[in-house]
Amino acid sequence: MKKILAMAALAVAAALPMTASAEYPEKPVEFVVPFPPGDLEDVLTRMIADAFQKTYGVPAAVVNKPGGGGGPFPGAAEVAKAPADGYTVGSFVIDVPLVGPEVGIPALKPDPFEPVGIFLTYPFVIATSKDKPYKTMEELAAYAKDHDVALGHFGSFLIPTQVTFALAKKMGFDWGSEAAFDALDCNTLASGDADVINTTLQLILPCLDKVTVLASIGEKRIPLTPDTRTVGEIAPSLDLHLWNGLFVRKGTPEEVKAKIAAVAEKVMASDAAKKLSEKTGALIYWKGAEAAQAQIAHDRKSLGTVTGLIGN
Repeated sequence: MKKILAMAALAVAAALPMTASAEYPEKPVEFVVPFPPGDLEDVLTRMIADAFQKTYGVPAAVVNKPGGGGGPFPGAAEVAKAPADGYTVGSFVIDVPLVGPEVGIPALKPDPFEPVGIFLTYPFVIATSKDKPYKTMEELAAYAKDHDVALGHFGSFLIPTQVTFALAKKMGFDWGSEAAFDALDCNTLASGDADVINTTLQLILPCLDKVTVLASIGEKRIPLTPDTRTVGEIAPSLDLHLWNGLFVRKGTPEEVKAKIAAVAEKVMASDAAKKLSEKTGALIYWKGAEAAQAQIAHDRKSLGTVTGLIGN
């Protein structure tokens, strides 16, 4: 009898780790956005966190960890140091898996993440104030040959910035100066901190009537600026799609990733997400882990063209 009881106790003990994993989530979950609040990835990640909390009955919150001009990489490195248990989820732009392993941050090399899914394609733009003497990229190129033009961006290693550098090379001009900012919005242009900014349309919507959008970076024109060409239309070899997705540490249990994905997919199909898409021009959808991996592989190949042009 004692032998039977001992065997039963061992069986229960062996089952405990599986039970703990299956009961995820049992404590607060943190969604890390490595940029300041207010942009589309932040808004949508907050929608995911709210839905996660309502669905599973545990606290879920967004924590913004901007990199101080270093793009998303310092924030992503913090996620990389968290356990692979699904309680710290990164909401990352394309640059984290594609560029992160190359920027010299030990926590990001080799790539420590795997995607839960991709949910957003940004309406990223190259924009300037309406009072500037250039209204198109061609006019900017001509002007920049005789004048210094200051470019503001989120970080020199980031893909939108590299596309903007490469486009200048393709069009035969150099930026007079360039600098990284945590926020690139109406104030950046109004203050004169930069002549041209590489940002998302969401951040300049409040002053869109005072802004000239010179080009957009993405797979198609933004509905809110239908007359503005994409970079791909101006220079087809530089066509890149800019997206944001949810990532966790490699080794996170599949059932945990499935629970996160189930909530995110439902949010992206909601009326609120559809209205946000109509209002901002962003593409909002859900691509699961397998499709996300394929997207990353495709974009990694396309990025080679861009980096070849700018010599990185």
